[in-house]
Amino acid sequence: MSMNKGANTPVTASGVWIEVGRAAGPGLPEADAAALLLADGRVRHDGDVVLRHRPAHASGAVRHEDRRTGAGSVADVFAVDLGAVEPGVERIVLAATADGGSFARVPGLYVRLTDAAGGAEIARYDSADATVETALVLGELYRRNGQWKFRAVGQGYANGLTGLGEHFGVSPAAVRPAPAATAPVPPAPQPSPAPAAQRPAPAPPTPQPAPVPSAPRATPVRLSKVTLTKDAPSVSLTKQGGISGVMRVNLSWRAAPARGWLRKAGAGGSGVDLDLCALFELRDGTKGVVQALGNAFGTLDRPPYIHLDGDDRTGGTSGENLTVNLDHSAAFRRILIFVTVYEGARSFAGLHATTTLTPQHGAPVEFFLDECTVPSTVCALALITNEGGELVVRREARYLVPARGVSPQRTVDQAYGWGMRWSPGRK
Repeated sequence: MSMNKGANTPVTASGVWIEVGRAAGPGLPEADAAALLLADGRVRHDGDVVLRHRPAHASGAVRHEDRRTGAGSVADVFAVDLGAVEPGVERIVLAATADGGSFARVPGLYVRLTDAAGGAEIARYDSADATVETALVLGELYRRNGQWKFRAVGQGYANGLTGLGEHFGVSPAAVRPAPAATAPVPPAPQPSPAPAAQRPAPAPPTPQPAPVPSAPRATPVRLSKVTLTKDAPSVSLTKQGGISGVMRVNLSWRAAPARGWLRKAGAGGSGVDLDLCALFELRDGTKGVVQALGNAFGTLDRPPYIHLDGDDRTGGTSGENLTVNLDHSAAFRRILIFVTVYEGARSFAGLHATTTLTPQHGAPVEFFLDECTVPSTVCALALITNEGGELVVRREARYLVPARGVSPQRTVDQAYGWGMRWSPGRK
């Protein structure tokens, strides 16, 4: 069954085979696949990452069985015993990382699930819209009310292993492909009768720590992360060195248990669907919106230089992402990042949300939303302005209450003076 991005389907089989495949050939980037076992949205340790050089999870539930190569194609094959997955693991993410280019240059990328018992295809998702991403989440198995489901995700990270690692709590070294130096290790002992061959034997172990250096862990951008608050609400991306490459904007959230009037208002539900959006105004006067409604996902390589990476309707901590092409920052006058409640709740009450802006260069910018105490269905998150060539991010965290008959989009437009005309839209 072919799936669109964001779609999901039940998985009733007790065991499944998962293929992550792609085209292969001269001049194409290399790519490796990994399965990440997540508890509360993150891996608990590097052992929760299964890939070619770490082929089995300790529980035995997930195994990397094979790398199949054919005429112009290659596929990593995983076996998943869903009945053996530990109770604390609620998601198994299927990710791929590219080396030598972005996934825009990797044709034929797909993830495919089949029933381990009979071989019947359960689901298939073909990725066809990747742009600058060098790490990509293709799909995920997840539990919902005791039932396993599969979702086609198709969202990624322009900063590759770093972005994947920061999002899911795993060190980049854990998902880095096995170094080529590990392959020559077995031949080294074979010429062991010669004393000269005995000396190279200690040499391979010395490079071994190199792929897992403590330096990348000790110097991630997390240490220089900028946290915006009411008292310190703004930061200059220009002064931080973050005005080239791409910038990932992520909104993640979790729902607190609803109590009292919040329960009556429908807050605290796990099925809340929040939509991340952006109003933009370019220096040439062009204005518009990037949002899931009306399939206005935007584009990165031409105006508005903003792209929404699909629509996450799960209400989970993975959240929603959009990407801004900072190589065209001179074209921007201002960008307003905002979020709306699409369905599953009547307001933001009971939701704890975090907004993170991660430029390809420079420090990430993070801030948290205060508790919502008004019946708001739209919240202005951050305002990015071009002030004399200096790109400045300002924390807004401003809950707005639409008037009767006024859409959330029009409400935020009026609050910030965009002056656009609005018509109804659908996903």
